[in-house]
Amino acid sequence: MLTNSRDSLDARVAPGTEFERTRGNRQIEWTRGESLMFGDLLLQAGAIKGGVEAIWVLVVSFLIFFMQPGFALLEAGQVRAKNAGNVVMKNLTDWSLGVLVFFAVGAGVSAVAGFVTTPNTAVDLGAAFSQFTDPGSWIVWLFGAVFAMTAATIVSGAVAERMSYASYVFYVIALVAVIYPVVSGFAWGGDGLLSKSGYLGVLIGNTLGSDPIFYKDFAGATVVHALGGIAGLTAAYMVGPRKGRFDENGDPSPIPGHSMLFAVIGTLFLAFGWYAFNVGTQATVLTVDGGAVTAFQGDALGRVALNTTLAMGAGMIGSTLVTTFWDGKPDPLFGANGLLAGLVAITGACAHVTWAGAIVLGVIGGVQTPLVYRWVVESLGIDDVCGVFAVHGSAGFIGTILIPFFDVAGFSLSQ
Repeated sequence: MLTNSRDSLDARVAPGTEFERTRGNRQIEWTRGESLMFGDLLLQAGAIKGGVEAIWVLVVSFLIFFMQPGFALLEAGQVRAKNAGNVVMKNLTDWSLGVLVFFAVGAGVSAVAGFVTTPNTAVDLGAAFSQFTDPGSWIVWLFGAVFAMTAATIVSGAVAERMSYASYVFYVIALVAVIYPVVSGFAWGGDGLLSKSGYLGVLIGNTLGSDPIFYKDFAGATVVHALGGIAGLTAAYMVGPRKGRFDENGDPSPIPGHSMLFAVIGTLFLAFGWYAFNVGTQATVLTVDGGAVTAFQGDALGRVALNTTLAMGAGMIGSTLVTTFWDGKPDPLFGANGLLAGLVAITGACAHVTWAGAIVLGVIGGVQTPLVYRWVVESLGIDDVCGVFAVHGSAGFIGTILIPFFDVAGFSLSQ
């Protein structure tokens, strides 16, 4: 059974055994040895379940990869034509260099971060770096890798048109080898710092005299998107604005991108990949009971898909209403960014909240996008070219913080 509560990268079982081991990117558990009769064939129900869910994870990983051309088009469309080549080269580097670094270092660091922040848990370097030797870990390693590459790619939009390629390579290595793995390890790696069993969850629970407090972020609104948004904002501040972005008085002067069409098509590519990003994290698709496959988890998958769709639409509407109020007409670029912000806001909540909550989160994510973007540019004086902090950073935080208020089980302090 592939579970979705945290990250891990390992899955190998022998017939008749149940195995679970956590790693740095998703937790995976296959149960084999249970059987069911189908005609004249004796089939192992656990093997059927494991096979179906392994294929499911592979397919959604391939679809999440399709977010990469979405990012490339979105970012290239928002810069001047002369800099489009530089932007797409950085996107190619995110993926190509990033997956190698994540394979060699990042995945293991994530697992170790989970081990060291969980009481009474020994650091098992063999398990942490099992992708080197264990074929059973490779499928879920890929699933973790596409999430890590998404976090890395977000930053390129914030620093477009002025960060050197050499500096960008250094950033990719740092984020994929250390920064993202540590954050994901704290939140998803095994038990991890922020889980019920982690040091922080236990400490807060003991202090409040309650059950351990734990962190909910279903598909990475904070772990992936807010992390990328903060990294992008920090990098944009460090490299400074583009020439001509602010006048001699410090007031912003717009630098239009060369292709609204590229930006909008890239947005829609991203939205397509987002279905895999969110729905694919609901990795348990079959239920085995009494030696038989007894249920298909259609309700769980449907909730994630429905909430993702509603928040996406609500985000676009929310952002468009704000810009229409300001300018007297809708702005397609802010509409596209609002759509993405709605998706970010629901990413951590999509399996946990009601459909009404999804709409509210989407609207909030969309409405805050132009507001936060203007604050970053006009008040902070930071040239965030593609608005990555408004789209990914603040929207990710808001979506995660509000999960308990819209949870299908009702409000609870322990989440």
